[in-house]
This record gives sequence, structure tokens and C-alpha cells, in this order.
Amino acid sequence: MKEAYKQYSQRNAERTKSNITHQTSPRDKIEDKCAPGEAAVTGDLTTLDRKALLQQCFAASPRRVPQSTGKSDAEIVAAEKKKQIVAEQVMIDLLSRAVISDPEQNLTTEKQEGACIFPDSNITPLRFRKRTLHETKIRTHSTLTENMLSHKVQFEGRIISRNSRDACRELVGFFFIHDQSLTIYEYRQFGKKRTNVLPFIQKNIYSHQRGRRKGKQYHLGDFYIGANLTFLSSDHPRLPESIKENTLLILRITNVDQKALEILRTNSVGHEGDITSQEANDRLIFQAIQDKLKEQLHKKGVRILTGLGKYFRQLDKEGNGLLAKADFKQALKVFHLELSEEDFESSWLILNDSGDGRVDYGEFRRAVIGEMNEYRKSFVRKAFMKLDFNKTGSVPIIDIRKCYCAKKHPQVISGHSTEEEIKLSFLETLKDACSKSDEVSYGEFEDYYEGLSIGVVDDEDYVTILRTPWGI
Repeated sequence: MKEAYKQYSQRNAERTKSNITHQTSPRDKIEDKCAPGEAAVTGDLTTLDRKALLQQCFAASPRRVPQSTGKSDAEIVAAEKKKQIVAEQVMIDLLSRAVISDPEQNLTTEKQEGACIFPDSNITPLRFRKRTLHETKIRTHSTLTENMLSHKVQFEGRIISRNSRDACRELVGFFFIHDQSLTIYEYRQFGKKRTNVLPFIQKNIYSHQRGRRKGKQYHLGDFYIGANLTFLSSDHPRLPESIKENTLLILRITNVDQKALEILRTNSVGHEGDITSQEANDRLIFQAIQDKLKEQLHKKGVRILTGLGKYFRQLDKEGNGLLAKADFKQALKVFHLELSEEDFESSWLILNDSGDGRVDYGEFRRAVIGEMNEYRKSFVRKAFMKLDFNKTGSVPIIDIRKCYCAKKHPQVISGHSTEEEIKLSFLETLKDACSKSDEVSYGEFEDYYEGLSIGVVDDEDYVTILRTPWGI
């Protein structure tokens, strides 16, 4: 009995010790990252890396569950309301257009014109020459009905663009099963009550404009979180001028109505839009490359990603976002990112599908280095949109300084650092990513948090890093 009790006591002691280690290890690791003199951050880490890692300390800050839950509930209600407003406007627009353009609307006018013909067209009453609003039928025998339009998948998207205003546009799209067409609307909010919903991409049948399935029509399988939809800018003359500067408009799907998607998938006969074996192989190649570079980017992600962004922008003399093969090789060499010749050639072969010898450097970086998921990116956009309240596309450093709050930083709470020290370390690392010393664009802001994301495994920890200092 004594021996059994002794073993029991030892097990309890070991369990308690392991629990304490488990509870304190994240904090200890973060403090190791934060303390410049610790052995954990010695080696090839620079002062910039150490200052950037201070932001990861927010993941260990005490969380207020009731407050965060309330915020999330309010966000869910607002998101549902936005979806409802856009869906109602789309139904009104499409049904109204179908009724007004229906050939049946002209039947009454043609009969009246046949019954009473005037020799001189100038003295013909206006009501006999064209249809007026009062002669328009509200209901017609049109094939487009509300029931047909109800079989749809609703999705949300964002534009992949270096232009800050375009990247933060709120887009809501619909894919209709009855004719395999899609439309995209832009949702705008002015103040707390005023909203505006306008067509961004007109309802039509569209096809892939790049990649393995170039020229093939969009199908149900093309709509999932993380998928890209491509459109020719020349086909949409009403697009903003900043978007029409590029040949392709690339839209990333950030959210999908999964319930409607599953129902439609069950009822549909085939999934023509499912990925091909070539696309699956391409993804495996990029995943293998990203895994190899992940270790090289660990703890140095902010410095390398923000540095790559600045380096690419300096090389891009024409301002079109395209660079040659030699430029990418040189960039990898400058930032000491070791990539074998075989892996580089494989990635280049996939990305350079047009064969013109130039590739968008944003696309190259996303494919080779990878990017954070859409859930994390949604909070980066929320933070920037809160800062950019005038919708100018860039934020002055002065405004960022005013809005950034370091009160809940663990180093401040423990007394090891002051609020001003944490704030200065953040501003110094952010300024290093910017082309202009007095303002930050969305692309630069995203690059910073993209690099920070590499060292954070848990999504909720990453969201805390954004929520705490920005109050979103």
C-alpha cells in the first residue's frame, strides 16, 4: 500500500508539473521571443525580427470572453442583414429587368399602331410610337421567375489587387443553377444606416480566363472558399478605372452559403467544375515548396515578406505588377530563400501559363510562399477599414499611432515594458515595410500581418493579435 501510494504521489507530482509547464510554455515561448537578450532569438534574427515578434505576445493576453462573444454576435447579425439586403436587391433587379424586356410588353402597342395609322410620323401621338410606363405589364409570361432564381448559391468575395480601395470592396455574388450564370454586386455602407447595393459584374454566363481550365464555363464545383474567379476587364466597361488598368480581374471567394451549396450539389447530376488531376498536381507541387520555405521564414516572416514586397515594387518600373524570371531568381537569392532549381522551374511552368515570360509578383509570392487563410485575412481587412475611415486607400502613420492600443500587451501588464515602447516597436517595423515614411497602404499593412501569421499556428490566437490592439 505504501509503495502504491508513493507511486500515486509521484504520478500526481509529475502530472501537476506537466500541467504547469503546458500552461506556462506559450507565455514563456512568447517572452523568449520578446526578450532581445534571450538565447532563443539569437542567431540570424535581426532587431527588426525581435520587434516584430513582440506582436505575437498579444496571443497570451487575457481574453474577455463575454465581450468577444457579444462582438461576434453583433457581427453575425450585421453580416446576415447585409446578405439579406443584397439578395433582395438582386431579385428585384433581375425580375424587373426580365419583365420590362419581355417581348410581350410590345403586343398592345403593336395592335394600337395597326388599328390607327397616321400618315405623318411627326404628328403620331407619343403613346403610339413607344411604350410608356403606364402600358407596361407588371406580370408577363416570361420564363424567368422568382422560383427559378431561388435555386442559387450566394458567396462573398474580395478583389486580389495592390490597390487598397479595390482590395477592401465588399462584394456579394450569386451563381444561378437554371442557366449556369452568375452576377456580383457591391455592398456599400455610408454611416450607420445608409447603404447602397449596385451591380459590379452583370448577370451572364462566364468562363475561366486563365489556368488549366481557361475557356471553360463556370460550374457549381468552382465555388468554394479560396477559389479564384477571373474576368476580362474589357468585358465590363462600368468597372472602376483602377481595375480596368489590369487585363484580368481576379476575385477570391471568401465565404460561401454551404447549406445551399450542399443541397444543390445533391440535386445536380454532375460536378463539371470539380478540380482536374492537373490542378491537383499543381497544388501538391506548391504545397511541397511552401513546406520547404516555411522553416526558413519562421520568426523572420515579417522582415522577409515586407522586404520582398518593397523589392518587387522597386523592380516593377512599368507599374503593371509583372516581372521576369530572372527577377524572381534574384529576389530569392537576395532574401536567402533556398529553392532548388527543379522546384523553381516547376512553379514557373505552372504560373507562366500565358507563355509571355512574365508573371505577376503577387501571384508568385502567394504560390511559392503561401498565404494566410481567408478567416485571418478578414480580420486584417477589418482592422485596415477601421483605420481607413475616409476610404482613401492609405492610412497616415499619425492615425495608426493614435488608434494602436498596447494596454493589454502582456509585457505592459507585467511591467517589463511601457505602452510607448510597445507602440514604437510596432511603428518601426511597420514603417520598414512602407514605400512612404508617412503613410501605409493596404498591401503593406497586409504584408506585415502576412509575415506575422507564419509564426502563429492557431487561428484564434492570430485573431487575438489583431483584435486586442485595434479593438475590432
